[in-house]
Formats: sequence, C-alpha cells, structure tokens
Amino acid sequence: MTHTAAYEQEVRAAAALLAPATGPAPSGTVAPIGRRRFLTATGAAAALAFTTNLPGAGAAYAVEVDARKIAENPFTLGVASGDPQPGSVVLWTRLAPRPYEPDGGGMPNARVTVRWEVAYDEHFKRLAGRGRAEAHPEFNHAVHIEPTGLAPDRVYYYRFRAGNWISPVGRTRTAPARSARISALKLAAVSCQAYHDGYFTAYRHLAQEDLDVVFHLGDYLYEYPVGATGGARNYTDRTLPGLFNRETVTLEDYRLRYALYKSDPDLQAAHAAHPFIVTWDDHEVENNYASDISEDDLPPAEFLVRRAAAYRAYWENQPLRRPQRPKGADARLHRRVHYGQLAQFDILDTRQYRSDQAYGDGWHAPGPESEDPGRTLTGAAQERWLIDGWRQSTARWNVLPQQVTFSERRNATGPDYKVSMDAWDGYAASRGRVLAGAESAGVENLVVLTGDVHVHYAFDIKRDFADPSSRTAGVEFVTTSIASGKDGADKPANWATYLAANPHLKFYNGRRGYVTVTLDGDTARGDYRTVSAVTTPGAPVKTAASFVSEAGNPGLKPA
Repeated sequence: MTHTAAYEQEVRAAAALLAPATGPAPSGTVAPIGRRRFLTATGAAAALAFTTNLPGAGAAYAVEVDARKIAENPFTLGVASGDPQPGSVVLWTRLAPRPYEPDGGGMPNARVTVRWEVAYDEHFKRLAGRGRAEAHPEFNHAVHIEPTGLAPDRVYYYRFRAGNWISPVGRTRTAPARSARISALKLAAVSCQAYHDGYFTAYRHLAQEDLDVVFHLGDYLYEYPVGATGGARNYTDRTLPGLFNRETVTLEDYRLRYALYKSDPDLQAAHAAHPFIVTWDDHEVENNYASDISEDDLPPAEFLVRRAAAYRAYWENQPLRRPQRPKGADARLHRRVHYGQLAQFDILDTRQYRSDQAYGDGWHAPGPESEDPGRTLTGAAQERWLIDGWRQSTARWNVLPQQVTFSERRNATGPDYKVSMDAWDGYAASRGRVLAGAESAGVENLVVLTGDVHVHYAFDIKRDFADPSSRTAGVEFVTTSIASGKDGADKPANWATYLAANPHLKFYNGRRGYVTVTLDGDTARGDYRTVSAVTTPGAPVKTAASFVSEAGNPGLKPA
C-alpha cells in the first residue's frame, strides 16, 4: 500500500465508522479521496474514530500471547517516567523488538503481560512496589503504569520485564507533599529536537545533571522527512529505512517517527535519569497549526484526522497519565503540578485552542488584526483555569511552562519593527489578560518557561512593553533547542539588533543546549547551558550565562 493510499484509507475509515449504518456499499463504488479534497458532513467528527480502536472494545479485544515467546529484546526504546505526584509517578515503556518495522515494531497483534518493579535502590534489593500490566496492540504495545503509595520527595528506581527480557533501569523522583516546605528545587527546560538537524548531545549532559524534574516544552519530534543518512547527522555506519523519508501524516507515520527519536541513546539516557513533564507545540502534528487550521489550508475535517493520529501517537510514547489520553482529535494537556509550598507549575497548551495566526502568520507589524481583543492563544476555558489556579495558589513561585515566546520581541529598532504572529506578540490581548490575571491574583513571583525559537533568551516581563520603565511583572527563561537549527552560533546575525530593540532582553545566545532553573525561598536562578556542536557527536557542555531574580523583586540580574 502506498503512503497516500494509507492516508486515504485512514480518512475513509474515520468517516465510515461515524456514518449511519445503511448496509454494505456495492463493490467498487468508492472513489479515490484526494488529500486536499476530503470534506463530508461527518468529517468534522471523523477523528473520533480513533477512540473506537481501544483495548477491550468488544469482539475486537486482542488475544494474549505468552511473553516468553518474544525472541528479541523488546525494550529497544528504553524507559521513561513523568508527571510526578507526592505518592505516584508515571512509568513508561513500549515493546518494540524491531522498532523501525511498521505494523507493530516486530510485536504480534496480541496482548502481552508486562511486569514492573519499583525499588528504593538501583539493585532492586528493597522493593517499594510491583505489579503486572498488559501491553495492548491497540496502543502499539505502550505501557503506562501509575504506581501509588510511594513516599513523597523520594528517589526510586524502576524496571520492566517481558518474558525473559528485562528493561534498562530508570531513576525517578516523586514530588514533595503539597504542604511541604522544601528549601530548593532544580529543574531543566528543554525543547525542539529535530533528529535530522543533529545529535542529541545536550541530553547526554542533561542526564548527568542533579535535577528534580525536566520540563519538555514542545517539538519532541518533527514531521519533516529524515533521509537515509539522518540529515545533518551524516551517518556512515547505518542506513535509515526509506519509510522515514516522508512527512508524517498517518498514525503509522507518527508511531514510526517516535520509534526513530526514542531509539536515540542520549534521549534514552535523559529519560532514564529524570522524570519528565511534557507538553507539545506544533511539530508533533504540523508546523504552526492553530486549533483545527492546517498550515497547508487543508479542510478542517481532514486536518482533524491527522491531528487525532498525532495526538494518539504522542500519548502512546510519553509518560502521561490517563486523563491526558486523547479522545479523538482532542486531548487535555494543560494541567497543574505542585512542588510543596515552593512552586506551582501550570503547564499550558498554546496550540490546540488558539485563534489562527494574524496576517497569515510570519512576522508583521502589530495592527488591528493581531491586537483584536477577541483573539486568544490559550482558549477561554484554559485562560480561566490558569487565572483561577493563581488565585488559589499559596506557592512562593508560580511557574508557567509553555511553548512560544511570551515577552515582546521586536526585530528592529525604531517604529518600523515587526513581531512574530505565532508567538504571544501576535495575541497581545491574550497576553494582557494573562498578566492582568496574575496581578489580580496577587502573583508576585511569576516565572515563564519557554521553548520553540531555537535560541536562549532571558527576558524581564514588563507590564507595558512599550514603556521600559513600567513594572516588571515576572521573568522569562527561554531555552534553546536540543538539536533544531544545527550548530548555531553564540551571537546570531541579529544579536545586536535584538538587544538594542528590546531593552527587557538581558541575554541572547544561539547555540544548542538547555536551561536549568533553581528555585529557593529567595531567588530563581537560570543557568544557560550550551554545547558547541550537534552536527558531530560528543561536544562538551558549558554554562554560557547565569541570571537570578529575587523573590518579591522580579527582574533578572547576572549571577
């Protein structure tokens, strides 16, 4: 079956599952469906068909196979943990003996029993919990375990068993109790890991950091084709299958692309070392999509089928809890995590509910369209959820992990500047409401964590960006990419212009890397970590700059 035929079949199946039952269609009466011509009365709901192919759905329930019959190592994609709570953390793995193989990664179309263990020590001499779970073919043999009864703010080790095979050991950590008064917390922020742009060297260094948790702020994978030599990785010791050398569109495409990314040893090392809290941006589906609006102007009904496939593959391949599991083309990814009385994290989704980009996207001078008060980046419900959560917060620091640049970012000095229509600058009223909400809720220590732009930025968030002397409402730590953009440069070509045009911008660096943020009762400290190259493996890491903001007196100062 060709790639286009597979896509058309997926679209047809989605529509057929929701169409009224009128008996079988006569043989040979179904006309071909063009990728850009699919639109029917049931099309808007067609993506809901992805909720029908779930484990335990009546007669379609898969048979079980003895795990001892698995002849090859099924743990080729490693292990991961995430979304820590005081007494629980999600444990993840996926069985895939031949991960680059379509139709299940070398697994049979059957259920497999997987055993899991959580221990106090890395040698598993003292167990804190154990159990069994089923890996279902409907979820591509992914396993999400949510053990309970764990102690808060404690390191644990975990592993899985399938038949005679044992997974690598993962290390994780639970969150502190909600009422705990912890002295400090250290996190990392990462984003944008285009496999074809280079090695995930930064993750190898991240795995060695002493961290409580890692926030992934989006673009975990890219939909773009990856050639036989891995793009900028320029492999000479392997040849990637041709099935990666196309854009991801179908559920199978997205599943295989996750297999490619998760086979990377540096990414596996980071996941095995720390719990991740993840959120998506655009490339997990398609570049710069907005709600049900495709970059390629597909009919919304057709695009929602693609979005449903992408969302499902995302959940299958991330350490996410059951409430985050998609329902068709919808998934609630925004959620709240507490780390004692020190920090409240409100994780946003700025893709699924946003208004379309103003002026056709790109960079544009602010105008009536981008400043329309009815425009939203978060959607009204998520905006209310965020501000209501701030009103109830008792945390010292209120941290907002999200995707696109929050602070104003002008591309030129003088009056003829432009701003990004994809970032918060293209949704000025939405940003204004969020800042007003933080102010009305009494949020004194606002920290925004951002990805997306493939550079490091350090911003003071001004209450009025047009007035540099206006009150500083918080600070924004923008992390560069893990690999996207290839090697980059310490001072990109627009470095001097951006610093001159944006007096609230305190630091700008264009290398690859990540940011660590340390919170304590007095300060928030950001350390900007960079690697010198990603197009060749093994580059060292260094701290390019460090900044602190004082509790009760927001504003970044060199550390």
